[in-house]
Amino acid sequence: MKAGRILVVDDEEATRTTLHDYFAELGYEVVTAANGQEALGQFVPGAFDCVISDLFMPEIDGLELLKRIRAEDREVFFLMITGFPALDSAVNAMKEGAYDYIVKPFHMEDIRLKVERALHVKKTEASLKRVKGLFLSFIVLIPVLVSLGIIFGIFWKDR
Repeated sequence: MKAGRILVVDDEEATRTTLHDYFAELGYEVVTAANGQEALGQFVPGAFDCVISDLFMPEIDGLELLKRIRAEDREVFFLMITGFPALDSAVNAMKEGAYDYIVKPFHMEDIRLKVERALHVKKTEASLKRVKGLFLSFIVLIPVLVSLGIIFGIFWKDR
């Protein structure tokens, strides 16, 4: 069983390869893209659990990629990485829906924990939605069953 599906987007081949190999070794299915345009071509809503993207890339940067992906899929977790940290870029990324902001060079263990935490949150939210759905079903079902019980009680009483 796969641990999850990750899209890695970075214009630096070494970073892409390192992240790909590391997460693939952990059992994740990893797809890579060299830039934002390529990432948009590979992105399918609902197909990825997590996107790990560099902030500064040619053509479509990480922030624009984040905006476009979040417009298509509000459920995917987006981790922004950068070698040039700035408070305003971190704030903008978080405002646009990034789950976290990671500064290069990063420790692989740290990024693994962030991905695992994001996927755990996603699974927990899905479970809560199912429980909420069941709860709402019971709220609707109980009055229906009580009504049917009354109707059958009246029917059997007259016999």
